[in-house]
Amino acid sequence: MAAAPTQIEAELYYLIARFLQSGPCNKSAQVLVQELEEHQLIPRRLDWEGKEHRRSFEDLVAANAHIPPDYLLKICERIGPLLDKEIPQSVPGVQTLLGVGRQSLLRDAKDCKSTLWNGSAFAALHRGRPPELPVNYVKPPNVVNITSARQLTGCSRFSHIFPSSAYQHIKMHKRILGHLSSVYCVAFDRSGRRIFTGSDDCLVKIWATDDGRLLATLRGHSAEISDMAVNYENTLIAAGSCDKVVRVWCLRTCAPVAVLQGHSASITSIQFCPSTKGTTRYLTSTGADGTICFWQWHVKTMKFRDRPVKFTERSRPGVQISCSSFSSGGMFITTGSTDHVIRIYYLGSEIPEKIAELESHTDKVVAVQFCNNGDSLRFVSGSRDGTARIWQYQQQEWKSIVLDMATKMTGNNLPSGEDKVTKLKVTMVAWDRYDTTVITAVNNFLLKVWNSVTGQLLHTLSGHDDEVFVLEAHPFDQRIILSAGHDGNIFIWDLDRGTKIRNYFNMIEGQGHGAVFDCKFSPDGNHFACTDSHGHLLLFGFGCSKYYEKIPDQMFFHTDYRPLIRDANNYVLDEQTQQAPHLMPPPFLVDVDGNPHPTQFQRLVPGRENCKDEQLIPQLGYVANGDGEVVEQVIGQQTNDQDESILDGIIRELQREQDLRLINEGDIPHIPINRSYSANGALRSPNMDVSSSPNIGLRRSGQIEGVRQMHNNAPRSQMATERDLMAWSRRVVVNELNTGVSRVQEECRTAKGDIEISLYTVEKKKKPSYTTQRNDYQPSYGRSLRRTQRKRQHTYQTRSNIEHNSQASCQTSGVQEDSDSSSEEDETIGTSDASVEDPVIEWQSESSSSDSSSEYSDWTADAGINLQPPKRQTRQATRKICSSSEEENLKSLEDRQKKPKQTRKKKGGLLSMAGEPNEEWFAPQWILDTIPRRSPFVPQMGDELIYFRQGHEAYVRAVRKSKIYSLNLQKQPWNKMDLREQEFVKIVGIKYEVGPPTLCCLKLAFLDPISGKMTGESFSIKYHDMPDVIDFLVLHQFYNEAKERNWQIGDRFRSIIDDAWWFGTVESQQPFQPEYPDSSFQCYSVHWDNNEREKMSPWDMEPIPEGTAFPDEVGAGVPVSQEELTALLYKPQEGEWGAHSRDEECERVIQGINHLLSLDFASPFAVPVDLSAYPLYCTVVAYPTDLNTIRRRLENRFYRRISALMWEVRYIEHNARTFNEPDSPIVKAAKIVTDVLLRFIGDQSCTDILDTYNKIKAEELNSTDAEEPVFRWYIPEMCWC
Repeated sequence: MAAAPTQIEAELYYLIARFLQSGPCNKSAQVLVQELEEHQLIPRRLDWEGKEHRRSFEDLVAANAHIPPDYLLKICERIGPLLDKEIPQSVPGVQTLLGVGRQSLLRDAKDCKSTLWNGSAFAALHRGRPPELPVNYVKPPNVVNITSARQLTGCSRFSHIFPSSAYQHIKMHKRILGHLSSVYCVAFDRSGRRIFTGSDDCLVKIWATDDGRLLATLRGHSAEISDMAVNYENTLIAAGSCDKVVRVWCLRTCAPVAVLQGHSASITSIQFCPSTKGTTRYLTSTGADGTICFWQWHVKTMKFRDRPVKFTERSRPGVQISCSSFSSGGMFITTGSTDHVIRIYYLGSEIPEKIAELESHTDKVVAVQFCNNGDSLRFVSGSRDGTARIWQYQQQEWKSIVLDMATKMTGNNLPSGEDKVTKLKVTMVAWDRYDTTVITAVNNFLLKVWNSVTGQLLHTLSGHDDEVFVLEAHPFDQRIILSAGHDGNIFIWDLDRGTKIRNYFNMIEGQGHGAVFDCKFSPDGNHFACTDSHGHLLLFGFGCSKYYEKIPDQMFFHTDYRPLIRDANNYVLDEQTQQAPHLMPPPFLVDVDGNPHPTQFQRLVPGRENCKDEQLIPQLGYVANGDGEVVEQVIGQQTNDQDESILDGIIRELQREQDLRLINEGDIPHIPINRSYSANGALRSPNMDVSSSPNIGLRRSGQIEGVRQMHNNAPRSQMATERDLMAWSRRVVVNELNTGVSRVQEECRTAKGDIEISLYTVEKKKKPSYTTQRNDYQPSYGRSLRRTQRKRQHTYQTRSNIEHNSQASCQTSGVQEDSDSSSEEDETIGTSDASVEDPVIEWQSESSSSDSSSEYSDWTADAGINLQPPKRQTRQATRKICSSSEEENLKSLEDRQKKPKQTRKKKGGLLSMAGEPNEEWFAPQWILDTIPRRSPFVPQMGDELIYFRQGHEAYVRAVRKSKIYSLNLQKQPWNKMDLREQEFVKIVGIKYEVGPPTLCCLKLAFLDPISGKMTGESFSIKYHDMPDVIDFLVLHQFYNEAKERNWQIGDRFRSIIDDAWWFGTVESQQPFQPEYPDSSFQCYSVHWDNNEREKMSPWDMEPIPEGTAFPDEVGAGVPVSQEELTALLYKPQEGEWGAHSRDEECERVIQGINHLLSLDFASPFAVPVDLSAYPLYCTVVAYPTDLNTIRRRLENRFYRRISALMWEVRYIEHNARTFNEPDSPIVKAAKIVTDVLLRFIGDQSCTDILDTYNKIKAEELNSTDAEEPVFRWYIPEMCWC
């Protein structure tokens, strides 16, 4: 008999047996139990006297009922995370019971210690490179060993020479108060010797990096500075502002170079283009007006063209372009907008052109960033929908990898705060310097590091206590990234290890912490600068801080906030001295309260370095501050020499005579000699606008005027003499780059641009693959935009893949601008598909949802021969939505609203913060299209279809995976009835249901395959447009045509992809899924001429006619003609348009609608409802329609049968009754319009719709029952099948 086991051993045997019993090894469990009882290894039972008794395995199980069968497994799962807290493993998140070394569950602290390398180990080379240090190498290698090894081998690793721990030695040199308001922008010049700050106090300031001196102030803007950029030649700085203006200054002299006025709203981003095309350069600006402007300038003369190349991307009111980013070679720029769309522009042609619109995000795009290297066309986008996407251009399309912010690190050792926020949003994105990882900041205060190729989550970085809006990669060290946020924390992170290197906290004495709004590294990586919410500039770097100790903590020029005079071109002069700000003499250095600094600090001002002491003493005057107290303030320079030069006297006398002459001629109102001011301190003149910077965002309560009070007087000593001007004009504030450095950098950018063009050209020639992006653009000024980026579109593709492509008659050549814009002067070469001049088009590119009943109240009861539109509901007492007229009498839903029924969970609010409808409520494009297409399929009443179950199942799986809306599997048709893989059905009911997303609800009646008559059974489905989900409903006509072709192996075919014919060969035929052996859905395996292979459905393949033109290059495509597209559309069957042909009926109804629109009561229904006036309309009405839309669809032969036309006409009244009160005038008018048009359509012999209107009007006057119309539908005896 074996030795008695210990208590632990006996319990382990028991747990092993229980674990085996719960799994597939039941026989092994039985054998083990027998052996345990045989060898008496089961723990004994103790009685009350302490005596032991043997017991069976069953007794032990009964005594331990609280122990589940998987108890042993749970113990093993918990051991790893508990041990990780004490001794972390080498690969975090990997849980294994079989690990070794630092992965072993038996590891101790001794196992985690690494052996220190000796000097010879560093000199060893592996494949010609120094070896990598072990992950668990505790401390950085000795610099002596590294240097010696480098001397022996001639090479070393940067991570050895400069370990990431070296960044712990970065310290804050100085915190300088230089602005009166928040500072949202900071930038280094290209040399790293100068720092620029842009603030909400309307000023741009230039600082010295090496010692923190204030060198210059750039004045001119009249509102907050929103973005800044320095050109690559280091000669210009551009600043955008909320005053809608872009100002450009010369860095050498601070002279204004250009004032660019092309936007009608705030500037949101500024970018200088890196590309180098001869002497032509571009500056781009994006605005809150939804426009992007490309400003062309000459690199030698620095002259800007007055008119930009301008694209207006305002698909609806309120759309803003929020961010932009250039590729490293400057051939591409991408923008992100509040309408969820990413737009890409190409600069490789003569003029910039838009090449793509990517609509994969479902909420605002807040950040975009191109990769740092030109070896691939990649960029990352971040959105408030909780995802980021890494985009890459391949095979004529921008493919993306989705980075879901809800993804968590494997293992249980998750950072705290992972679940702080319910709705995750991306706040910022960035690449590391080598583009191997992408970093995203999330609104739950975490940073996530992703593999940029696979999309795998590598690290989660925690430490911030508030949202992070700053991510700055090191200029050359791919390991290092900087993050900062509203919590006042600044972190330096090691991306390789996923650890924090150093943390700084922006604590301001007496004011709490200051939120950090922007950070930038210097080009050499030795410094970085930050700005905060309190007006500070924070300077960090390696080395000694002694040079920064010689400057004061507060630095302002006494002229910073003087009022400015603006001319007609928005250039400015100092109102006191009548001089350009950059030509004024050196100012005095003062603190925030306007007190002058001592003389040793005054010598820090450029131009005062060599002044005598008496020239550094400012002249003081007494003025009242904001609290009414009289204080001393700097007025000018005190000097013993009060004599002015002869030249100064002549200039002043000439100016006085000119002023008097203008007064006598009556050109300007009389101005007293002492220049009295208006209430706001501005001098008024007819051609000059005088204004000072707005007093906004002051640092403390109780307005501190301080330096703002210094504009009350300007003494003679502040008037520059000719000598002053000559000396001042020769100063150099920012030096240009060294010629050799500039040339090398330019050659590098040129090479990157050439690589980008080459990559783009190569990928354009490849056959595209499946996609979900829409890239049709509406031409402007008669020139079509490039469609090289338009995605692949098989005939079975989803609706989201097709953008509305208006006919020439519907195209707009421009976009109406606001009254203060200069659109008539701008060279607008591209617009979005919507124009505010055409309200019908304006709302067709949005996504929407609407309220509707959960029952199919809009469906017809009879779908037989006389297929009719949905029956009118005579009363809707339960829906009391106040409205009386869509003109003066129409009250919006905002006044009185009954909460719509919630059939599924709503996402987001009804209105945006601006009071405009939220984008997700707008009607989706695929239900608003007015042009007939073979694909994607748009359901119409009476359509006979083939329903493919496997395609519907794929849709359901995609919805559940993406969690778009709640979906009950038990209510799916295959769980309620026996459905075959494909069914012959007919649409007998259509309705659209409130979202988001908007759902199309279809009632499908079974048809007998032989007779074609309805069997009496039906089922219903709900679906919506979804990316990557192929249509599972195919028109029976298309199915029959494809079936008759009987494709055989080796047959040649062609297919329409991206408006081009692509050619291929049938390789084989087999079911797409084995469980559906008889289905034709994607049953053919095809081989494209460019050697690609994929699955195709027979209705997506067309025979190749004789005489077909083949492409010059094998594997390329041939453009599709309009005639070929038309030939592929649905062909009406006999009787579907009554006794007449479709063309005859369409023309008759078009004439009728034209006459109907001449009547006043029909005018509210002529065009779509103005959503800016009635923003909640799109939240109640799912399927908006109007007379103009119906007319355009008739012109384009959109309707497949007359019953589909009548169904849509009925929706005019249905929508009015849904949104308004039943007895309101607008509903009565809608009823008349609908009745007249339906009766006119039904009577095919009628040609005068006005006669029909008069008859119906007479019937209504004779009717005594207002709720029950006397007339009945008049439908001639005809076949409506």
